[in-house]
Parts: sequence; C-alpha cells; structure tokens
Amino acid sequence: MDPMKAQQLAAELEVEMMADMYNRMTNACHRKCVPPHYKEAELSKGEAVCLDRCVSKYLDLHERLGRKLTELSVQDEEVMRKAAAGTG
Repeated sequence: MDPMKAQQLAAELEVEMMADMYNRMTNACHRKCVPPHYKEAELSKGEAVCLDRCVSKYLDLHERLGRKLTELSVQDEEVMRKAAAGTG
C-alpha cells in the first residue's frame, strides 16, 4: 500500500474513532447526569458539576487505555521480532 494512502487512511480512522469516543462519552454522561425530564432550560449547578466530573473521568480512562494498548502493542511487536529472529 502506498505510504501516503496508508497515512491518510490512518488519519481518517483516528477521526472516526475520536468521533465515536465523543458520542459515547456524551451519551453516557448525559444519561448519568441529566434527568430525562428537564425542569429548566439551563443546566443546574449539580448537573454541570456531574458532567464536568464525568467527562474528566471518561477522558482520563480513555487516555489510560490508549497508553496500555500502546504498551501491549509494543510488547507484542517485540515478541514477534524475537520469534522471527529465532527462526531466521
């Protein structure tokens, strides 16, 4: 595959994944923090604080998972390299 095409595909996939993460976060935090029947047009202080905390935790967890998956991917690559070097 052409390196430029692969890079473009990776960028598009990253945008799609970020949009999916944003949508999941929005839905989860809305369900958790905002009652289904609105009493006021504006968020209450409690709802706003809940949303801030929810989003913060969601993004923190997303970052931690990304780091762990990267770490596991690097470990897998090392194992594959060692296996290939041992058979070569």
